Amino acid sequence: MALDLNQKIYVAGHRGMVGSAIVRNLRAKGYTNIVMRGHSEMDLTNQAAVESFFELERPDQVYMAAARVGGIYANHTFPAEFIYDNLMVQNNVVHQAFVHGVKKLLFLGSSCIYPRLAPQPMSEDALLTGKLEPTNEPYAIAKIAGIKLCESYNRQYGSSHGVDYRSVMPTNLYGPGDNYHPENSHVIPALIRRFHEAKIANAPEVVIWGSGKPKREFLYVDDMAAASVFVMELDKSAYDAQTLPMQSHINVGFGSDITIAELAHAVAKATGYQGAIRFDVSKPDGAPRKWMDSSRLNHLGWKAQVDLERGLSLAYTDFHKEVSKHV
Repeated sequence: MALDLNQKIYVAGHRGMVGSAIVRNLRAKGYTNIVMRGHSEMDLTNQAAVESFFELERPDQVYMAAARVGGIYANHTFPAEFIYDNLMVQNNVVHQAFVHGVKKLLFLGSSCIYPRLAPQPMSEDALLTGKLEPTNEPYAIAKIAGIKLCESYNRQYGSSHGVDYRSVMPTNLYGPGDNYHPENSHVIPALIRRFHEAKIANAPEVVIWGSGKPKREFLYVDDMAAASVFVMELDKSAYDAQTLPMQSHINVGFGSDITIAELAHAVAKATGYQGAIRFDVSKPDGAPRKWMDSSRLNHLGWKAQVDLERGLSLAYTDFHKEVSKHV
């Protein structure tokens, strides 16, 4: 299938970690007509604003990477905002894309769509088979609704209007553009900050919550961007062969997971911290394992390229850039 590098592509959420990585990937592949709008220019929860944008720009493709995201604290404190904002953003963008003739759209979800106790590795058919993790249920419900929204437009308008809206579900992401906030960040950026600060302070040890035994999977964000563009460029027959009309999402993972203890030692090495690492077993561990089954995507011909050691080194370089902005 020949690619049209001049087609107009709208990347929603281009300033976020994933959206900015998608823009980097598209530009590296030679796409020249990329449309972007920051939040100050267009509020995606505003139906009229989104309608005006699509009427003006009329993109050929849409990457739906915009979302309200946050860690456990933010999800617990602002559940109303997490479900309302994400539902509104998705509904507005997907519907206006359809109304204005967009045939190709990619919706980006999250591994939290799967039940808290889903069998490991988590396959696509685990969706809606059990209860969600309570701490991020509103966000997960919104993401599940996004998948079903895309599926519903495909089912109703696929044949008559050529609608082809796809969904990808990434595992835990890290890399350039991450949030390194000391309280609201996810595990890798949080550990990068803690080990960096411990190194600067010459602290004798760093204490990590829990036993260190739970296992997690991590994917470098530029690999996620590459997978997103790969899935968008797939011939429809190839995508359809790995999905079902009412189970149309595809997992995107690294392919293996590691313990939190192994991760902590890897981050310490990446940051150059040489002190002791102690695990506080009085603190909770969380789910014992969260690992994505990415075999469908692998069968389509895509695999992650950036291993954790290299990815952490690149992420630490990015952290230095972020820190220097605030010095």
